[in-house]
Amino acid sequence: MTVAQANVAGIVDAVMAGRRAVRAFLTAPVPRAVVEDILAVARRAPSGTNLQPWRVHVLTGAARQRLVDAVCAAYDADEPGHRAEYDYYPAEFFEPYLARRRKIGWGLYGLLGIAKGDAVRMRAQMRRNYEFFGAPVGLIFSIDRRMGRGGWLDYGMFLQNVMLAARARGLDTCPQVAWLDYHRIIAAELGFGEQEMLVCGMCLGHVDPDAIENTLATERAALDEFVVFHD
Repeated sequence: MTVAQANVAGIVDAVMAGRRAVRAFLTAPVPRAVVEDILAVARRAPSGTNLQPWRVHVLTGAARQRLVDAVCAAYDADEPGHRAEYDYYPAEFFEPYLARRRKIGWGLYGLLGIAKGDAVRMRAQMRRNYEFFGAPVGLIFSIDRRMGRGGWLDYGMFLQNVMLAARARGLDTCPQVAWLDYHRIIAAELGFGEQEMLVCGMCLGHVDPDAIENTLATERAALDEFVVFHD
């Protein structure tokens, strides 16, 4: 590896290692040109036969607030019948995934001083998802529901590109599955087409450095837990 290659590798590695899910943002705006730059480079993500199955709704200002208000109203009313169109998580968690899920959940609640069984504060923290955690830019991602599983795999690479491009520009993100239960409200608010299906949401903005929840550090499994070398 040349010196130049090592420098590039160091920069790329730092961007990847620096990406995290931020749960409290400053209200400082993100210029539209910056959002466009992020999405422009993210679209270089690979996709089978170059289908590029992604569609992005960028929400700022009054449009962002309308969606926040609509979904928060439904959440506060605890309206029944909200169910995601696809299963993001397994029907039942099992090890080692159950332990990982619990660790991050209680790690976050511990930082926020939310005791086990405190349903009121847990629900209030969950509600923060539907406010984009205060981020000035909300991203809603959708896909044509006729796409196969490969299109969804491609979509994951696109989402990662969005998050890495944001981090490279000094911004932070939080990918959000929480919006899935309110796909009908989102579809109506954003004017989804007949075949358009919600994938997830994402916050985009400047991290709030004073928010305790942003000190949460997640762990990653050691290589020997998921890598098999065949020599």
